[in-house]
Amino acid sequence: MKYTLACLLAALPLVALAQAPAQQPPAAAPAAPQRPAIAVTKVDGTDNVYVFRNVNHQAMFIVTPAGVIATDPVAYGRPTGGQQYVDAIRSVTSQPIRYLVYSHHHFDHIAGGKAFKDAGATIVAHRRVRERLAPIADPHTPLPDEVFGDEGRTLTLGGTTLELRYLGANHSDTNVVMLLPREKLAFIVDTIPVGQVPGRGMIDFYPVETEEFMRRVMTLDWDRYIPGHPGPNDRLGTKKDVADQLQLLQAASAEMKKLAQEGKCWDTAEREFKLPGYEGWPGYAANLQFIARRYCGYWGRGT
Repeated sequence: MKYTLACLLAALPLVALAQAPAQQPPAAAPAAPQRPAIAVTKVDGTDNVYVFRNVNHQAMFIVTPAGVIATDPVAYGRPTGGQQYVDAIRSVTSQPIRYLVYSHHHFDHIAGGKAFKDAGATIVAHRRVRERLAPIADPHTPLPDEVFGDEGRTLTLGGTTLELRYLGANHSDTNVVMLLPREKLAFIVDTIPVGQVPGRGMIDFYPVETEEFMRRVMTLDWDRYIPGHPGPNDRLGTKKDVADQLQLLQAASAEMKKLAQEGKCWDTAEREFKLPGYEGWPGYAANLQFIARRYCGYWGRGT
């Protein structure tokens, strides 16, 4: 009897374990749809203006009855990126690509122009773009065929007018604003991000001149601008975005001026540098260091 009772007691946990329902793992949340690497979007309110996006870089192209004006191949580090852009244009129109306009000389925006050259496009840029690119001789980035000076240039094709405005040094000394007067639309690369903190591209940024550049941009007759990198939710920029960026840069300049004149550049100033009120902006944590370093260079080293 004792043996039988002991056996029963010993078996109870096993029975209980066997009868307990197996726990199911929590249901996995449905995966968010993956953002395609490449996209073409017609700009709302226009008949013929498109944004081409390759990951986190954007360009603009305009389709006219006489051909296409394209900008910025955005193919740095993407060996097939230039051809993918050409193919994207071909998916919209069979019109020939007449012009490719470089916004400035930085490779992350203009590498890949060879595909457009091969397609028969004439490459147009500010004269200093040719000067900057020639010594580097990048095989993916052809030199401009035609250049213009600080007076700017106007391209007219198939009833569309695109004004290429040079408004002084800013993100580089070659950036131009591309303006479509009829559509009141601008294409502005890098200097004026939409709703986010600027960052790594400030290597050859001109602090004082950029403030004046932004003021000049706001005097032009446009309502929206396409940025060279997507804004939050892919929205286009407005003149308020320009004013907001100007205010951010002025705050950054004033804050670093104090630290630099206390002799704290580089390391101490970069650690202490903050931009109160902008902590919630996209890119703040990642890009604050780049703003600090550029303004430290200006106020602390005169460069």
